[in-house]
Amino acid sequence: MKKNEYFTAKRVTGLAVLLALVIVLQTVGGTIAIGAVQLNFTLIPIVLGAILYGAIAGGILGFACGLVVLIQVIMGAVPFYALIWSGDPVVTTLTCLLKTTVAGVVAGWLYSLISKKNEYVAVFTTAGIVPVVNTTLFILGCLGMTDSVYALASGEQQNVLVFILVGLVTFNFFIEFAINLLVAPALQRLLKVVERVGKRK
Repeated sequence: MKKNEYFTAKRVTGLAVLLALVIVLQTVGGTIAIGAVQLNFTLIPIVLGAILYGAIAGGILGFACGLVVLIQVIMGAVPFYALIWSGDPVVTTLTCLLKTTVAGVVAGWLYSLISKKNEYVAVFTTAGIVPVVNTTLFILGCLGMTDSVYALASGEQQNVLVFILVGLVTFNFFIEFAINLLVAPALQRLLKVVERVGKRK
């Protein structure tokens, strides 16, 4: 197998582990509720994949995460999911699949670009950009869900954008962002360990 081939045995193995982690975290153990705040750890494997294996890996892991979310939406895991799926299935599908996929691709691309100058800054940027892109695309998707989100906003007698930002996003984005930044130093150290192990082989 040529060195420049993307899907080497080592990379496929690493991706498989991260993919399993994405699925497990998204389905059973990725979110911890503390009152109204949701601590979400499901974006971390996407960040790690983007750092270790690049934009393609970030996109693959992000798509897998989005696919699991879409399945949960279709199954109506929470009342909000059932509402948006029945009201706007096409926009809901696109939102679920695109938000983490694009976040993973952008993260991998940014890491590759910034790490050439400063690897430490690149890790923090990558860790921070995933929740930013994920949340931004979620907000845009919600703005396109006219049949469900707009109806909810009318019921709450709020401006639609205010309802999305306050009623749907609230503190969750800030918590995700903080978690990712706190984990970034650990990712940096892990990256160094992986590099050292790779050089020994």
